[in-house]
Amino acid sequence: MRTESRRDMKILVVDDEPPILSLLSYNLKRAQLRRDYGVGWRTALILARQEQPDLIILDLMLPRVEGLDVFRAIRRERDVP
Repeated sequence: MRTESRRDMKILVVDDEPPILSLLSYNLKRAQLRRDYGVGWRTALILARQEQPDLIILDLMLPRVEGLDVFRAIRRERDVP
């Protein structure tokens, strides 16, 4: 992980459930962490490549694609927790 302040950390949240996104958004905002959201798996792959997040919170049960497949696609390009 990069050595930067906690506020500079980028967190990508990938989930298709609005209530879960809302809850995660609230808690990450309270912790003063920067966050990007990719609701769909294609958006998640694009954001993971473009934004190079420090952490990805990924739903494993996405519609039309397994979350583990998205995880594997991201990990082929870079090592991100």
